[in-house]
Amino acid sequence: MQNLLTDRDLLESLAVEVELTMRRHTETADEWQPHDYVPWDDGRNFAFLGGEDWDPAQSVLSDTARTALTVSVLIADNLPSYHREVGKYLRTGAWWRWVGRWTAEEARHSILIRDYLMTTRACDPVQLERLRMDHMTTGFRRPPMHLLDVLAACAFEEKASAIRHRNTAALGENELVTAISERIAVDDEMQAEVFADLLAAGFEQAPDQAMRAVADQIAAFRVPSLTLPDGRSSDEALAAAGIYDPAKQDELVFAPLLQRWNVFDRTDLGEAGETARAELDRFRP
Repeated sequence: MQNLLTDRDLLESLAVEVELTMRRHTETADEWQPHDYVPWDDGRNFAFLGGEDWDPAQSVLSDTARTALTVSVLIADNLPSYHREVGKYLRTGAWWRWVGRWTAEEARHSILIRDYLMTTRACDPVQLERLRMDHMTTGFRRPPMHLLDVLAACAFEEKASAIRHRNTAALGENELVTAISERIAVDDEMQAEVFADLLAAGFEQAPDQAMRAVADQIAAFRVPSLTLPDGRSSDEALAAAGIYDPAKQDELVFAPLLQRWNVFDRTDLGEAGETARAELDRFRP
């Protein structure tokens, strides 16, 4: 029988791994600038400063691209909630530095998409601001989680986010939307790799507990969503547009990470770990 490790035990035993993983991440990540992707020459004042307020005829984006970017900026803009939910479990040493780095990267995504949408008048700025205020006021809350649950959930969420942005790029809307979406997708993929690497280290320390965390977080997984102005949920709109379909999560989000963690070939599981693994049998190759 494996000894159960507390979250404090794991925070301490994995601290060096966090430091090394974050160092690899920061050394390999591109130092890109959000302002480089915004066509500032397209911008002009709104009526408050003597210009012209937004009109639907000014938008050159398709409904699909506008919906995808609106959802992305609102999710990224809700960083205070995500930061709080992750940070309350990882408020120590190298873990806290990684939370800060991850938050800064996510904020950069929000800045970029919002600046692009406002400068190009791709969406109604008043409506976007109202949605942002409502989404952030409602906030985002998780049920209580253990450390390994946090790592599994974040790995899945960043993997899903990368898929959304890759599919937005694949729309071929225009060169800038493609470049912006691909740039953010690269960050998402690298962030997913950090969380996946840390959970892989957790598997080495506490395989039964890590397997339990993976099974539980797959069962509980939900992509952050919001209600759009037309009354649809963002989940429904993105699935219809081919941007993100929850029906494909098993194949595109979960299966690659289960393979990354060698879930079905592990020989270090106890009874509790085997029970958790049995709940993932639908993914077995």
